[in-house]
Amino acid sequence: MLPARAPGAVLFDLDGTLADSVPDIAGALNDLLEEQGLRRFDLDDVRLMVGGGVPKLIERALRALDRPGEGEEIETLTQRFMEFYTPRATRLTRLFPGAFELLEELHGGGTGLGVCTNKPEAVTRQMLGDLGIAPMLGAVIGGDTLAVKKPDAGPVLAALEQLNCTPENGLMVGDSGADTGAARAAGVPVILVSFGYTQTPVEQLGADAIVDSFAELSKLLKNFKNFTSTG
Repeated sequence: MLPARAPGAVLFDLDGTLADSVPDIAGALNDLLEEQGLRRFDLDDVRLMVGGGVPKLIERALRALDRPGEGEEIETLTQRFMEFYTPRATRLTRLFPGAFELLEELHGGGTGLGVCTNKPEAVTRQMLGDLGIAPMLGAVIGGDTLAVKKPDAGPVLAALEQLNCTPENGLMVGDSGADTGAARAAGVPVILVSFGYTQTPVEQLGADAIVDSFAELSKLLKNFKNFTSTG
């Protein structure tokens, strides 16, 4: 259920929430697949594979090619994917329209800001710096920062702790079931964006609210009492 007042801290997912990163993810994935003698995917295909971290991306790609992989192979391909991806992580990646302005507005108003993603922490920090938003963030939790990742509550709780914010005063903004699951497990309200990366229709993910743009999210954050929980 959404709070009646502005949150003390807002956590954001990265891929599909703050940033449209599929072009660079797809580029690295296709380079990897081509190296393995496998066919390439288009952007729309890759968009549905993102979420859950790099190993999950590799698993989904191989499954789509009727070539399921297992443990050690997935680990090896994950490492190789990162070798392709890291140098180009922000070559084509851009913040979604209005994201920078909202972060700037919240940061200027004293709201704690953090990123909670299943992407590895090192490349996450690299991206946040390249995109110009790192100075506004007081917490960054990646998929390998802890022993667990979303939808476990751990990453959300760790980020809120870094921001000196209790769960009841926090808010999660994401685009997937992993974001909803992590927020629910942590006892944190959750808003999902409709333009992100999810195989399941966003309306079925049980968020407290869904927004179509960062302008709409800005209005919602200014007036929680006009919205009621759906979860």
